[in-house]
Amino acid sequence: MINRVTHQTVQRTSLANLQMNLGKMSDLQNKMSGGKVITKPSDDPGGTAQALQLRASQRATEQFARNADDGAAWLATIDSTLNTSLASLRRARDLTVQGANSGALNQTGREAIAIEIEGIRDAMLSQANTSYLGRSVFAGTSSAATAFASGTYDFNGSSGTVERRIAPDITVRADADGSKIFGEGAASVFALLDGIAADLRNGVEVGPRLAELDTHQRAILGELGGVGSRYGQITTAQSSIQKTLMDVKSQLSAIEDIDLAEIIVELQMQEVAYQGALGATARVLQPTLMDFLR
Repeated sequence: MINRVTHQTVQRTSLANLQMNLGKMSDLQNKMSGGKVITKPSDDPGGTAQALQLRASQRATEQFARNADDGAAWLATIDSTLNTSLASLRRARDLTVQGANSGALNQTGREAIAIEIEGIRDAMLSQANTSYLGRSVFAGTSSAATAFASGTYDFNGSSGTVERRIAPDITVRADADGSKIFGEGAASVFALLDGIAADLRNGVEVGPRLAELDTHQRAILGELGGVGSRYGQITTAQSSIQKTLMDVKSQLSAIEDIDLAEIIVELQMQEVAYQGALGATARVLQPTLMDFLR
């Protein structure tokens, strides 16, 4: 059976083909302007699924990066504070050695040393109450404004630890236990410095206090070692996280991003095809009613 081809059939077919060519050009222009191969899930269902998985991985990795940055800032603050406290405590020890030399000091000299030691106590108390972004770095998970109370030197912190997750299965402690570093209450380094100043004023031998000062120095040195180790772990993780993030972005780009040169060539070819279709259609649809009446 031979199908009858009418003028209307030719017209409809020609217009449908033109519309199809124009649609392809529109898709190519959208991809070129957006820079993405996948503009909607139906463009590439498999690629869309992969892209969604990669974006989830990217978001998780970016969160690990933020966690690592925050943890590194906490530990850097603690490291700087402990080094300052250690220097202050060493100065207090030197002053205590001077004060123990009772034969070379009069009451005025002992009073001057006592005043300086009290100044060191105040400075160390301020250092022990150091905070980062409004959180005390020595108070654990406590929301207290300060880790240590002035006067009584009671510890306001908690036994909980502040941790930062830097990988799916790795967490790093970002804080330090102030009660173990500085002591608390009557057993704190602050109370010890108060006692040394009082002994100096009262003419009491302060030589025996040196052993107590050495104990507190060892506590600070021990914590500095732990802080340095955790800081090194975080900086190593930061490098790994950045590499992972770059790899994920590269994989995502390979799936989603266009090949600009290829898209331009395809668009030019489609434009040529469209112009050719327009010319062919114009010739096919030239007959008018007058042509048929002839």
